Amino acid sequence: MNAPSPWTVYLLQCVDGTLYTGVTTDLDRRLRQHNGELVGGAHYTRSRRPVKLLWREELGDRSSAQAREAQIKALSRRQKLQFLRSQSH
Repeated sequence: MNAPSPWTVYLLQCVDGTLYTGVTTDLDRRLRQHNGELVGGAHYTRSRRPVKLLWREELGDRSSAQAREAQIKALSRRQKLQFLRSQSH
């Protein structure tokens, strides 16, 4: 039996410069959905394609991933950009 996939929290930049945060167990598939290559993806990103992955973090379970996603979503745009800068070092 295969080990369960880790949950990934991710932050995207849309073509209009806005930021989008989500969670998934299959980041490659989810990015393809967000960019319209596969059916699915968030309604928010459909009119803001293409999207670009800026950051990701793997967590062990869905609950942890959703809690981390909520933390990031609660940040202002300015705080999210500061967070991204701090992660690139």
